[in-house]
Amino acid sequence: MSDVIYQDYFSRQKNTNIRLTLPVVCFVWQIAMIILFGVFIRYDEESDTHWVETKAHDNITSDIENDFYFRYPSFQDVHVMIFVGFGFLMTFLKRYSFGAVGFNFLIASFGLQWALLMQGWFHSLDPQTGKIFIGVESLINADFCVAGCLIAYGAVLGKVSPVQLLVMTLFGVTLFAVEEYIILNLLHARDAGGSMVIHTFGGYYGLAISRVLYRPNLHQSKRMQGSVYHSDTFAMIGTLFLWMFWPSFNSAITDHGDGQHRAVINTYLCLASTVLTTVAISSLSQKTGKLDMVHIQNSTLAGGVALGTAAEFMISPYGALIVGFFCGIISTMGYIFISPFLEKTLKIQDTCGIHNLHAMPGVIGGIVGAITAAAASESVYGKQGLINTFDFTGDFKDRTVLTQGGYQAAGMCVSIVFGVVGGAIVGSILKLPIWGDPADENCFDDEVYWEVREPATHHLLFTI
Repeated sequence: MSDVIYQDYFSRQKNTNIRLTLPVVCFVWQIAMIILFGVFIRYDEESDTHWVETKAHDNITSDIENDFYFRYPSFQDVHVMIFVGFGFLMTFLKRYSFGAVGFNFLIASFGLQWALLMQGWFHSLDPQTGKIFIGVESLINADFCVAGCLIAYGAVLGKVSPVQLLVMTLFGVTLFAVEEYIILNLLHARDAGGSMVIHTFGGYYGLAISRVLYRPNLHQSKRMQGSVYHSDTFAMIGTLFLWMFWPSFNSAITDHGDGQHRAVINTYLCLASTVLTTVAISSLSQKTGKLDMVHIQNSTLAGGVALGTAAEFMISPYGALIVGFFCGIISTMGYIFISPFLEKTLKIQDTCGIHNLHAMPGVIGGIVGAITAAAASESVYGKQGLINTFDFTGDFKDRTVLTQGGYQAAGMCVSIVFGVVGGAIVGSILKLPIWGDPADENCFDDEVYWEVREPATHHLLFTI
């Protein structure tokens, strides 16, 4: 009896800490953001009221040349992917739909503000004024930054508290901004769709955190770890939104014109190819020949991840189909064989299988990008096409395609190192017993952090 009383007291104390900590963190963080935005953030010239003067000075005859009209449609698509696609993709757990969509909403809103600051300090800080000037492309890049943290969330879905998620996002956005600067600016690697910068980093960041937070008694929540018919249907909503808008994701910040056009075509074809091989392997893996919804929800998206780096390159339409063909096979096989191995042997409890959807395809994307860059030729791209595609200007005007391929490979290594080492450090911080994380027997259950009202049918049956 004394043990029961002690556990009940401890549980109530823990819930009290949660009630106090989460609102304090949210309020303090938002006040800090207001102050930092007031000090550093300003509109760029294309979103400022002085745009009229800029047009006159630069002989711009129409507002249609404002970058807003090029980038906003892609921004809308990416924004839907972040808030709807990622959120609903994680609703497959039978009793964790509120946490999947709601905490996704929280992480993204929290992270995008910090991302605008971090990416601004690294990429667009005006040395003369000390200000960060933001426009529509800044919003896209902030969403990209947040995507890395949402990928990591998939590995720890249902096993951590909302405060832990905010801490994970704070450090994740910071690490992302640093590795992005190293890969894109110092190494001058090209990664328009973020195979390396977003998916490889986010995947290994989440996996490293999950390894450090390993729960040997997680089997106590096994009853909650599966899906039901309607939860898998909701998850497919997320899959379809992500699948449809992935061409926008990979082309959102590419150069206007042929680069953006080519990135959409390549991603479109790659994704279609991935669906076919995913379905084939999923059916072959079952003795009955039936399909596994887990594979269809996740592995069908792997091609979009893998083509992120090379999307704007001259990979050719049939090359895009080849990448998608192999990604569907590798990702689906990952769910069948590699995920059980990771949990049993390496003690990595990857709730959503981000290793198969993001980490492995991200590495494949880095390799494809390095090979495609190294094999680029003037006969295929044209002299000016090579310069435009790989941005061989300024300090990089004498770089050869072989050298570019080497730097592409180096960029992939940087993303893996930042993900693994950063995730291990952040995981150690999250392991401290101060964050109000759920007990082993209460994981994957919305009732720990949400007011959950039972369905009306339940109450009706109870009354009868």
